[in-house]
Amino acid sequence: MFAEERQQLIVELVAASGRASVTDLAERFSITTETVRRDLAALEIAGTVRRVHGGAVSPERISTTEESILERTVQRQTEKTRIAEAALALIPQGRSGSILIDAGSSTEALAELLAARTAAAGTAGDAELVVITHALPIAAKLSGGPGIALHLLGGKVRGLTQAAVGQSTVEAARRIRPDIAFIGTNGISAAFGLSTPDPEEAAVKAAFVHSARRIVVLADSSKLDAETLVQFASLKDLDTVITDTKPSPALAEALADAGVEVVVA
Repeated sequence: MFAEERQQLIVELVAASGRASVTDLAERFSITTETVRRDLAALEIAGTVRRVHGGAVSPERISTTEESILERTVQRQTEKTRIAEAALALIPQGRSGSILIDAGSSTEALAELLAARTAAAGTAGDAELVVITHALPIAAKLSGGPGIALHLLGGKVRGLTQAAVGQSTVEAARRIRPDIAFIGTNGISAAFGLSTPDPEEAAVKAAFVHSARRIVVLADSSKLDAETLVQFASLKDLDTVITDTKPSPALAEALADAGVEVVVA
């Protein structure tokens, strides 16, 4: 097989699975690891893969890449709905309490389901769920809903995510203690924990993680084994991860070692 043919197959493998290791590629093509590294170096120069420790990932996984909330809400909708349904089941019906819903497309799907559930329940009973958020789309879905007391955290609104960020948002987050925080993330990995590309978003998410009694992360499979620029939590900070596919063996082992429950929706 010519080097050009092999390199094209490597690009296709990385595109299909999101990443590939040097050792796996060496075994697959019956070549040395040194040859694989030369292939990956050439492909990185061409911009078709990005080299990382032990292999390569898709160029879309660059640590500072971030799509807008409008783009993300139309991607993986079926998977995010399943994740949101599993998260909704963690919120007791007919009882008062408090939850925090972080910005994100999966968490926005949760807000939509919660709004529908409370609307169907009507105004029966005196129980009222306190819902705290800093995300404008989530607040819009929940405002005026029966049985919901909505609290919107203020700050500078970041256009890309339509969420409040900045020191005032962080300080407000530090002054609350919700029962459950539903957190979104751009990446979750065994070595780096939870991460997001923007430092201001990371600061707010870190404050949420340290404020709530229970931390539930909503992460579709595209976030698994991904690392972006800024870490905001370690795996040991989490209680539950809800996703749509089984994590890789390395991530699954790290989550188990950290005592994190994994729910595959």
